[in-house]
Amino acid sequence: MQHSRWLELMSRLGLANNEDTYAALVNAYSEKHRFYHSTDHISAVLRQLDESKTAPNKPYELELALWFHDAIYQPFSSTNEQDSADWAARFLRANACGSDLVNNVHKLIMATCHTASLSTDDERLIVDIDLTILGASEAVFQQFDLNVRKEYKRVPLIIYKRKRKAVLRSFLERDRIYQCDDFFERFEVQARINLKASIKNL
Repeated sequence: MQHSRWLELMSRLGLANNEDTYAALVNAYSEKHRFYHSTDHISAVLRQLDESKTAPNKPYELELALWFHDAIYQPFSSTNEQDSADWAARFLRANACGSDLVNNVHKLIMATCHTASLSTDDERLIVDIDLTILGASEAVFQQFDLNVRKEYKRVPLIIYKRKRKAVLRSFLERDRIYQCDDFFERFEVQARINLKASIKNL
């Protein structure tokens, strides 16, 4: 992952380099069972943050939340976001950060559950960033679909298909998949095309 970017973020937040945490994050995102939720995913969401026309209210806190948001990822766990958010909170407390910063980063990561009620503009932005893969080109989205299946390869196909359809339909049933206008304009139409095609092929 982007070592120089991590160092710059630490500086922006007024923290030490925290090389040990950087290494731990790289190791976490490089686990063998990860095919989508990997270092490539973190690079992709950071790139989307850079390209966003929607300015974060607290950009460095949002960026840190992106670094940590899938740090814990076990396909059969229902607490990945909670565990990732808790890791980020422990990291910030260990660096003597204030409770407001700790709580904000924790809430931003929890927003990526994609089932939580979103209460701030930054929460809506981080969710849109995390969902940009849904509106990617057809080829990129198809690879995403394949990689998610690889992460759940131990799930019997008939069960996987049923649960995967339910997840994809939950996005289609929303009035808007993307809450920020620039993400809506760039990704909404293609996301709906991709989701419908994926459901049809399952």
